[in-house]
Amino acid sequence: MNKKTRLLLAAGTGAVAMGSAHAQSSVQLYGLLDLSAVSYQTNANADGKHVISMGINGEPWFSGSRFGMKGAEDLGGGLKAIFRLEAEFRVSDGGMEDPGQLFDRDAWVGFESDTFGKVTAGFQNTVARDAAAIYGDPYGSARLTTEEGGWTNANNFKQLIFYAGSATGTRYENSVVWKKLFSNGVYAAAGYAFGNHTSFGTDATYTGALGYNGGPFNVSAFYNHVNNGGFTNQAYSIGGNYTYSIVRVNAGYFHYSGDQGALGQRHDNAWTLSLKLSPKGPFDYAIGYQQMHASNAAFADNGGTANANLAFNPDGGTGSGYKETLYASMFYHLSKRTEVYVAGDYMKLHNGYVVATTYGAKNQLELTTGIRTRF
Repeated sequence: MNKKTRLLLAAGTGAVAMGSAHAQSSVQLYGLLDLSAVSYQTNANADGKHVISMGINGEPWFSGSRFGMKGAEDLGGGLKAIFRLEAEFRVSDGGMEDPGQLFDRDAWVGFESDTFGKVTAGFQNTVARDAAAIYGDPYGSARLTTEEGGWTNANNFKQLIFYAGSATGTRYENSVVWKKLFSNGVYAAAGYAFGNHTSFGTDATYTGALGYNGGPFNVSAFYNHVNNGGFTNQAYSIGGNYTYSIVRVNAGYFHYSGDQGALGQRHDNAWTLSLKLSPKGPFDYAIGYQQMHASNAAFADNGGTANANLAFNPDGGTGSGYKETLYASMFYHLSKRTEVYVAGDYMKLHNGYVVATTYGAKNQLELTTGIRTRF
């Protein structure tokens, strides 16, 4: 090995850095584990009984447990080559979240510079998902960044995220994404996911987003166009947050329209409002409320109202109605990396809105306790 090359293992961070006098390279190993240790869910089967389990349907409440690696190489002139590989698993049973797909959260490579921003290609978050994360729920970053945004994991208040999705879920496959955060606080992003079909545009997704980091207030908006098996889906959203002292308020609106062939057009309107309280000390608190109104929405194969942008059953008919969900949580931070929590949500269904996991019931209560830690 060249004498100018060095290897540095940073204890406690899992970071491995390699470099020379002319170029610096780094590779960081990291991870997060979220275990909802004791959970309670009503109307958990066709008999209307409740269940006490580890996780809600086996899933952690807030974050998908994951491990990954990311790296960067300084190419000179302010240009860096970057990559990320990230896989998700379940702490409750040690299984892969998506069997057969090793890196089911991220698998991308690209370039980044202060001049032109960040360009990445591969499997990654949709641009709309990242843009809406600052108001979609109160648990992510308040500011727009070029990093991928976070939403809560798999509970009854998460489904807004599908309005920001693609033909392949809330992440793009075969995609190219550009993001840039300008020095004046303006944020801009665009993404395109190839359908990889001989008919160009089939199963493709394109998205544009704009936003602004204004200090105590931050705002963003997106437009999303999805071709799913020849059916056109469109969505737009606008929202933001405002922080005053220890209080952060988040609010946003989503509109969605989807072509369903012989079943006609689907039209959705949804909105969310949440509040996070972060006083001095180890505790923080959050509470939120949202409504999702669906008109002439087709059903999925499981009999529930199909999530936006994804496949539906053309033989299942349609329904109109709305879902409202109230949720709350309390965290106790043991350190910067580890916290314990209690959380819950209450969902109520109206008219023809159906959630398959309630087995025909019109309401559901979920409660959990858990621990989350990072390395």
